[in-house]
Amino acid sequence: MHAHSTGFKRFFVPSWWPYTRPAMKQTNDHQRIYHAWILIAAAVFVTVVAAAQSGGHSPAASELRPGSAELIQPQELLKALQSSSVKPTVLYVGPHFLYAQAHIRNAEFMGPASDPQSLANLRKRVAALPRNSSIVLYCGCCPWDHCPNIRPAYKELQKTGFTGVKVLYLGKSFGTDWVDKGYPVEKGQ
Repeated sequence: MHAHSTGFKRFFVPSWWPYTRPAMKQTNDHQRIYHAWILIAAAVFVTVVAAAQSGGHSPAASELRPGSAELIQPQELLKALQSSSVKPTVLYVGPHFLYAQAHIRNAEFMGPASDPQSLANLRKRVAALPRNSSIVLYCGCCPWDHCPNIRPAYKELQKTGFTGVKVLYLGKSFGTDWVDKGYPVEKGQ
């Protein structure tokens, strides 16, 4: 039996598919338009379902996009830490083993902000600070778009009313964007 005699390929394989053309008779323009609309509708459906499952946006598309005002670049933070004026409170919100390997001098370990206990540690640490305090959060465990810790920590401080919070932008990792540049670090703890 030929594929076109069953009717399956005639309705489910687009006429433009190069491997079926000899076995199928030519379709008219209306059928081609119909098939194109079916493909477009399927693509829109998949996009809508994916957006709904991600809460309407992907982590990369949410706040804290590269270049946004909430971010501070490594060289800017280094300059602020080396100045004689009031220095920001630097809080590390990533895994302990990375903090022990190397961290920004005087940065305080809060734990990975993807963990509820670490978010509680963060809330407890900042509870007595004025809401306009200069705070810098950082992690750097992985590339920026995939970090599970930065956004929860930032959102937590926003939710509690802090207005002077910045997030250190580490595009690739703490190792690449801070340590490899020769910026000062501490080890241990």
